Amino acid sequence: MEPSADHRPSMRSQVDHRPSVELLESTHPFPGVYRIKAIGRAAHDFERRVVETVVSQLPARSDLDYYVRTTPGGRHIALTLDITVQTAEQVRAIYAEVREIEGLTLLF
Repeated sequence: MEPSADHRPSMRSQVDHRPSVELLESTHPFPGVYRIKAIGRAAHDFERRVVETVVSQLPARSDLDYYVRTTPGGRHIALTLDITVQTAEQVRAIYAEVREIEGLTLLF
């Protein structure tokens, strides 16, 4: 018997979509600037929650530059975040934290 929808683990907790340390280290210089994009519903302070989550993983607020675009209908926003990181593990930690934000629809 299959578990009810209320008792199934979320897909986010079952599958690790973060890039591997090996892939990150072979394609990006560390330390350096790493770019991620987070798209989500333009509600419940999505922008603030993403920025606060990323900043919580950084030694200084100045290690983050970002800009925001809103969809023409205003339902979604896209944040492009340029993050100064020291290691591939730090990138993976940021991905893990941002993935848990309510309202996130796409992270890359």
